[in-house]
Amino acid sequence: MSAFVRASDALSRLFGAISMLLLAASVIVVSQMVFVRYALGHSTTWQTEFVIYAVIASTFFGAPYVLMLRGHVGVDLLPHALSPRHAKTLRLAASAVALAFCALVAYASGHFWYEAFSKGWRTDTVWAIPLWIPVLPLPAGMAMVCVQYVAEMLKPHEGPEFVESFGS
Repeated sequence: MSAFVRASDALSRLFGAISMLLLAASVIVVSQMVFVRYALGHSTTWQTEFVIYAVIASTFFGAPYVLMLRGHVGVDLLPHALSPRHAKTLRLAASAVALAFCALVAYASGHFWYEAFSKGWRTDTVWAIPLWIPVLPLPAGMAMVCVQYVAEMLKPHEGPEFVESFGS
């Protein structure tokens, strides 16, 4: 396995760990919010917004890790009907299309992130955090998905175990 593939897998694991931590933080903040609201009778200002942004960030940061594990939803009827050679060709073609789409999303969201950052946009809430912070996971996560797609395309997927795991 090449150094690029190993580095990509390591980064995807890191992104997966960040995703897990964001979900755990969301659970803790929701619990704190419920306690503050209902046990103490106080209003909350930042908790709902934090949880929304953290769960969305977790989704985008976790995507490359899920791709590395081949955990995304897929239809595997066609690959099972094809020879291993044709299944590999189909995998590469599907990965190339997905890579192009993810690159487009990464580019467009990167442009939006830069605009939010350079113009000092803030969320239109009481918390009013800089908008670039909750937007950052989208271009970062999609860029890492692109890197992971390239790594997946470089991995040697051959034999019946590849065909069995194509869509699972």
